[in-house]
Amino acid sequence: MAKNERKAFGLRILNNGHKDIKRIRTAAGVPNIHGNKFWKSSLLLMDYLSVYPPELLPSHKGKGKKKKARSVRVLEIGCGWGLAGIYCAKTFGAEVTGLDADDTVFPYMEHHAEINGVEVETWQCRYEKVRKQDLAQFDIVVAADICFWDQMVDPLYKLVRRAKQAGGVRVVITDPGRPTFTTMAERCVDKLGAFYEAWSTPHPHNASGFVLDLDTHYDGD
Repeated sequence: MAKNERKAFGLRILNNGHKDIKRIRTAAGVPNIHGNKFWKSSLLLMDYLSVYPPELLPSHKGKGKKKKARSVRVLEIGCGWGLAGIYCAKTFGAEVTGLDADDTVFPYMEHHAEINGVEVETWQCRYEKVRKQDLAQFDIVVAADICFWDQMVDPLYKLVRRAKQAGGVRVVITDPGRPTFTTMAERCVDKLGAFYEAWSTPHPHNASGFVLDLDTHYDGD
């Protein structure tokens, strides 16, 4: 394996010391909102999706014509370097959009997409600004390690609620187990019928934490 990179779930993931990351940092700058590196909760998300993957969905091309499968549309919120979305593109053939409030992260995401042989779209936006009609354009929303401040609890819960209201939009979020995430996730369980449990992926990844899964095929109270 090349110096300053790792291999995980079929992806090349560059470390901060890699020459390509240094070059991007010089050209684009250092991300501001904790998008300065790859976070291990993304490994939890990849592992969880390998067990409970997105579905390949039917597409209707017109009356009387055969159904043709279309790609799953994935929105990764607070994407940072975007490895979870890139994993979905590479593993499931998904159409992926990475959303982040800080557009400085996008060159890091786009470079990782390039070296992993996939394409991604980017969208600069705060996740509290994402509307229900925006969410309805996607099949699944994924995120890792994005609920690290107290003020994020309510906006993130409301985003998950909007995804449920949009109909048919699944949400999967992983976290190392911060109290802020626990508060948000337990509210999603109580109010939205979401699923929440501990999750870990062993050596060589050595990541552990929790996963929240709002599967809209389940109609909770």
